[in-house]
Amino acid sequence: MRLFVAIEIPNDVRFAIGELIKCLRDACRDAHWVRLAGLHITLKFIGESPPEKLEDLKVALKNIPPGAPIPLNFGGLGFFPNARRPSVLWAGVEAGPELGALAAAIEGALGPTADQQQEHRNFTPHLTLARFKDSPAIDALRLAIEKAGPLKFGGTTATEFHLYQSVLKSGAAEYTRLATFSLLGVHPSEF
Repeated sequence: MRLFVAIEIPNDVRFAIGELIKCLRDACRDAHWVRLAGLHITLKFIGESPPEKLEDLKVALKNIPPGAPIPLNFGGLGFFPNARRPSVLWAGVEAGPELGALAAAIEGALGPTADQQQEHRNFTPHLTLARFKDSPAIDALRLAIEKAGPLKFGGTTATEFHLYQSVLKSGAAEYTRLATFSLLGVHPSEF
């Protein structure tokens, strides 16, 4: 099972980003644009995990101490690793230190359970909008981004996070929510 932990984003933010993608898609047809239904803030990519470990992962996530709701604002665009040779186009996520603390708590809780090395990169919250296989003709995309004007997509307050299974299919990955965990200390729901 290919697993990850993430926060959902609200439909109005999805819609605003979808409107922007409509404008940008023609400027960069060689990009692999994500499905809007799959947009999320990844807190921890677990990767391949045997099905028999699923319950241990759920218990580890359930035992993360409760915190406070996390205000989130979405806006701006950027590239990983950089704008000269991009592999990913992303939308920014603004949040207080609570989001980074949650990602660190998940990393710490799952480390021994997920049988993988700890993440050593700084947590950078974002929404992946497109991926590039080769160095695309990025100038037209940059120009389209400039023409789009202010890039504010809305906000929300996160009160829960989720464990997902990702199934790679031709065209795009399909995500299935396996469990939900409250930031407020309420027990998770399972699907």
